[in-house]
Amino acid sequence: MRLKKHYSSREVAALTGLSARQMAWWDAHRLVTAVIPSRRTDAGGFTERRYSPIDVYELLALAELQRRGFSVRAIRRLLDVLRDRFGLRLYQAVWGGSLTLLTDNRDIYARTDRGEFFNLLRDPDQPLLVLGSDEGLRELNERGRGRKRTKPRRPQKRKQA
Repeated sequence: MRLKKHYSSREVAALTGLSARQMAWWDAHRLVTAVIPSRRTDAGGFTERRYSPIDVYELLALAELQRRGFSVRAIRRLLDVLRDRFGLRLYQAVWGGSLTLLTDNRDIYARTDRGEFFNLLRDPDQPLLVLGSDEGLRELNERGRGRKRTKPRRPQKRKQA
């Protein structure tokens, strides 16, 4: 697969399973902003937002967090902690950065290359003492999942007697 320079909202929606409305809301609230924003045309319509490949990776990770039940507030906290505490963007932590993100579907944890654990949603400055293994935790590394498409139901023909 060849990477493109920019992806339209429709392409991103197909890759992530997010709706265009969800991406527009996240853009308006600055969770992930499009590299080329929507703008008004002379004809009175609007152009489509365009996202960079990095934005697509961010949106893939955000979509997975949303599917796992994390609120927008928790996602914003995660993004802020990754940026402020570790100097990373979400895509760097999920796809091969110096942190490994793990979740038990209640909290999100970070494991550093040195083996330190942090609860990113509760107290990201306090390392956790981990006893035993981390087998109850799942790594956040989903690569994308398109929107579920359902076929419209066809009305069944009734047999006449």
